Amino acid sequence: MEIKPIAHIRTDFPEKFGIPRQSGLSPELTGFVVFEEDFRVPAAVEGLDGFSHIWLLWEFSANRRSSGWQPTVRPPRLGGNSHMGVFATRSPYRPNPLGLSCVRLEKVIPNGPEGPVLVVRGADLMDGTPIYDIKPYIKYADSHPEAVCGYVDTLAERTVKVVVPDEIRSEFEDEPFYRSLLDTLSLDPRPSYHDDPSRVYGMSYASHNVKFTVAEGVLTVKEISLDDKNH
Repeated sequence: MEIKPIAHIRTDFPEKFGIPRQSGLSPELTGFVVFEEDFRVPAAVEGLDGFSHIWLLWEFSANRRSSGWQPTVRPPRLGGNSHMGVFATRSPYRPNPLGLSCVRLEKVIPNGPEGPVLVVRGADLMDGTPIYDIKPYIKYADSHPEAVCGYVDTLAERTVKVVVPDEIRSEFEDEPFYRSLLDTLSLDPRPSYHDDPSRVYGMSYASHNVKFTVAEGVLTVKEISLDDKNH
């Protein structure tokens, strides 16, 4: 069976680092699902605006491996040292590098300049990620509050307090990307096995470079600057 992308998503993440570990963790993140030319048919999204959430089936396009698959992986949330069966994780290194994300459907634009466009929130996808399918989220079938989630149930989602110096905050707080950036930083973008308070981390977000440190549960923004590629 051959499949091909039906769309690509546009997000503020040009690189993998900093992307939330799961969809919905940073609800302020906005993405735009833009259909490929063969699928730019308004009738294909008819009725979708009646749903609040959708599933995106996509490819880990930045994690392609030529050496085949491995039966076990080391999930970052377990410190990067414990092995788990690949099918007990959401690792990108899989026999078929497919991801599944539930996102909020903010708006359906049926007749834009590029055909239908879906505006979504909470997507955990890198800019340009290929989308292979879209399905509506159906709560009576897709929601299972009683579900048992194995080792994941023992892990608390790591969050940090974000501190932005006044001189940086005053310069950027009115920018459209600022609120979603803080939301993303609060999830602590570092690998879970990193704990060096002196290390300065950098991430790209919304055409800006962001530098920060993390110590004792506090993430301090050191710099926000326009990406050189945008000068």
